[in-house]
Amino acid sequence: PGGKAAYITPASPPSKTSCGRQRQEMEENVYYAPVSLLSLMLLNAPSFLFQRPGMPPSRVGGPMGSMGGQLPGPSYGSGGSIPMRPGMGPPGMDPSRKRFLHQQQQQHEALGGLRRGPKRRKMADKVLPQRIRDLVPESQAYMDLLAFERKLDQTIARKRMEIQEAIKKPIMQKRKLRIYISNTYTPSKPEGEESEKVSSWELRVEGKLLEEPGKQKRKFSSFFKSLVIELDKELYGPDNHLVEWHRMPSTQETDGFQVKRPGDVNVKCTLLLMLDHQPPQYKLDPRLARLLGVHTQTRASIMQALWLYIKNNKLQDGHEKEYINCNRYFRQIFGCPRMRFSEIPMKLAGLLQHPDPIIINHIISVDPTDQKKTACYDIDVEVDDPLKGQMNSFLSSTTNQQEIATLEVKIHETIEYINQLKTERDFMLSFSNNPQDFIQDWLKSQSRDLKLMTDVTGNPEEERRTEFYQAPWVPEAVGRYVYSKVQQRRQELEQVLGIRLT
Repeated sequence: PGGKAAYITPASPPSKTSCGRQRQEMEENVYYAPVSLLSLMLLNAPSFLFQRPGMPPSRVGGPMGSMGGQLPGPSYGSGGSIPMRPGMGPPGMDPSRKRFLHQQQQQHEALGGLRRGPKRRKMADKVLPQRIRDLVPESQAYMDLLAFERKLDQTIARKRMEIQEAIKKPIMQKRKLRIYISNTYTPSKPEGEESEKVSSWELRVEGKLLEEPGKQKRKFSSFFKSLVIELDKELYGPDNHLVEWHRMPSTQETDGFQVKRPGDVNVKCTLLLMLDHQPPQYKLDPRLARLLGVHTQTRASIMQALWLYIKNNKLQDGHEKEYINCNRYFRQIFGCPRMRFSEIPMKLAGLLQHPDPIIINHIISVDPTDQKKTACYDIDVEVDDPLKGQMNSFLSSTTNQQEIATLEVKIHETIEYINQLKTERDFMLSFSNNPQDFIQDWLKSQSRDLKLMTDVTGNPEEERRTEFYQAPWVPEAVGRYVYSKVQQRRQELEQVLGIRLT
């Protein structure tokens, strides 16, 4: 800071002279080199001063780097070594500290791949520091937008979780399925003509949803688990009066069913249609159905209705919560005065039955004047709510994710650049207010950082000056050093010659 910097140059090897001679040699090998204040400023100036036009800020180091450039004078970092006299070994280090530094280096190399990856962005990285907000009052509008974005993200996340929970449950809506039942009759022809020799009729069962939304139409057979057509047993006998269709894993869906039989008289038939409920539904025992007010429902709905009845009638035991004290209705239905909650599903299984089929009575007409007569029946069916498909598409949609991610990266880069500009402004403002104190404080800070980075013992700044070697302890230290070297050399000679020197 005063305009000069001291350097220590390597000297000749130590000889068996007095300590005063060594002290004189050290003083002779110290010289001063003039260092201007401008050179110090240029060596330690922020990197943005040397930035080429058009170079992005991300390619340049921070405004201070690692507390500026290298100090003038001897290098104490990894790029150089401390100048010392020939024959003097490097400063020793504790073995335990060496092992610790070696382990740290290994961990650093192991995590190198992870550190090279993209930096994980956080919400806090988008917040402008208070010092910048005080400097630029207009930045409060950005903070208000950031708070609104946080609320919006929380609302979207909550709604997304609600949708995910809602999708786990079946979302159904009731629709009207119209069933068309028609038949045709083909009379027999005289012999010799190319036609049917025996009269026959053909029954058709078809259907479709009324006001079915969407382009894809659902097949008629997909609504049913089974279809049974029972014909007149007196006309077709006990072995040929039933026509059955049951859903199998390999069944292909169709738009209708056809049944063809010989005959020339009207036929009474009964159609039994078993709906395919998803999830499956069950019919309750009449006694339990009257008690719960539920006739045909899913197992989960029946269990819920049963629990509400137990709760409203206070049948749960007050001391042993896992038990139910049955009232007179439960004793008649379940046949026990007391039961556990875990026993309910097993006891309830015996009270569940298959739901009743849809029964349609129809007459197959063979009257020639009544051809293609069609009967229509509307029944209620449950279909998937179209809203469920919209929910799934919303959860799986990634249309705007890439655009949002790109904007997030731009916001983070802009905030980092603003922080960098603020640091550069503080740097230049502090220097312009008081250059001398700024340089003094900066050099002190760099000296402290240099000690931490190079792990140098002692005070290198003091050791650069001649006053350090004129201290009263220096002659004794040199004598101890020479004595230790002499003892070390004596031991080496004794080992080589195999004798003990006295």
